[in-house]
Amino acid sequence: MKYTTAEEALKSVKSGDRVYVHAAAATPTILTDALTLRAPELSNVEICHLHTGGVAKYADIKYKDSFFVNSLFIGANVRHTLKQGNGSYTPMFLSEMANSIRKGMIKVDVALIQVSPPDEHGYCSLGTSVENAKAALDSARVVIAQINKHMPRTFGDGIIHYSKINYCVEYHTPIYTLDNGQITPDEQKIGNYIAQLIDDKSCLQMGIGSIPNAVLSNLTNHKGLGLHTEMFSDGVIPLVKSGVITGEHKELLQGKIVSTFVHGSQELYDFVNNNPSVEMREASFTNNPYKIQKLSKMVAINSAIEVDVTGQVCADSLGSNLFSGVGGQVDFVYGASKSKNGKSIIALQSTTAKGHNKIVPILKPGAGVVTSRAHIDYVVTEFGVAHLFGKSIRDRVRAMIQIAHPDFRESIEKEYYNFIR
Repeated sequence: MKYTTAEEALKSVKSGDRVYVHAAAATPTILTDALTLRAPELSNVEICHLHTGGVAKYADIKYKDSFFVNSLFIGANVRHTLKQGNGSYTPMFLSEMANSIRKGMIKVDVALIQVSPPDEHGYCSLGTSVENAKAALDSARVVIAQINKHMPRTFGDGIIHYSKINYCVEYHTPIYTLDNGQITPDEQKIGNYIAQLIDDKSCLQMGIGSIPNAVLSNLTNHKGLGLHTEMFSDGVIPLVKSGVITGEHKELLQGKIVSTFVHGSQELYDFVNNNPSVEMREASFTNNPYKIQKLSKMVAINSAIEVDVTGQVCADSLGSNLFSGVGGQVDFVYGASKSKNGKSIIALQSTTAKGHNKIVPILKPGAGVVTSRAHIDYVVTEFGVAHLFGKSIRDRVRAMIQIAHPDFRESIEKEYYNFIR
């Protein structure tokens, strides 16, 4: 391991390399910025990652001959590359990405990570984001790490010995935080409906944002809940402190909060720091459906861009325009469906902020189906709950119309039946 500057460390990147970048709150922007400065010297470098924080300078179209962005999950800071031609998207279940890296299907030459400082035994922590970073650093020719005292020290798969790092760049700066936004009245209604579907002693998976926080805010009277999830944010903290989330009934890693990302406020990062009850695992573990199914009463809560009346869930595109990614939705939908007394829930508001319908007779042309109609279980909007699993298409259409916005219900029914005739 060598301590050096970012500029010196990034000289190890060669033309034609694939570079994997640590994701979300752990994005090592000082390293990606130093890589961008080398653009005149490089060509055909592929930069691969899930959603990242901050400004992705390398994604500017002026660097198209030097850098190509391969998104495993499309973040807002690189979304423009898909239309500009200096980026693409690899659709893949999050549960399968790490193994694809280890097997060389997604070959990683250089890994850029951000870690906590080494402890007295020489161990650092990947902190807020384990995801595929462990697989990338295990496979890469060169590992470059930003050493940051602000990175929380978390336990699990993200504990790595400094000997695995080739170059260390010591740079201390607060990591990226996330504002989950205010819960609207409609989101609060959705949260209340979902809370009524959750039994005591259930194990939860949910993402981050105002709808997951609305669900959590409605669980204050529940007992013995567990958490095995892809990611979590601040809404979990009050339920842990009040004894609602205990993990005592989990069949897998009993008593542990299990996740592969955390992203939220500084309070969240302080909560996970040196907290032995939080177990950060690789996504190949957290999102493995065969692990998830071992957890009884597993409740998977995910979102969608639009859902058609037969139960097809579009979650990664706006029509043919790619927007985000497959992520872990199907991993948890399938795992929960195999869990004893498990449930999977797709939660969304019935309309967009501009008033466009999200419960639709047919998906937009080119829309990507992430969760199929054969996998769907519950769909929840501010107008209620539609339980679709095992139902005929006719019964599904009726149920979905009842949770659509009242202004669209008649037109949805007419358009659907006109389309199929």
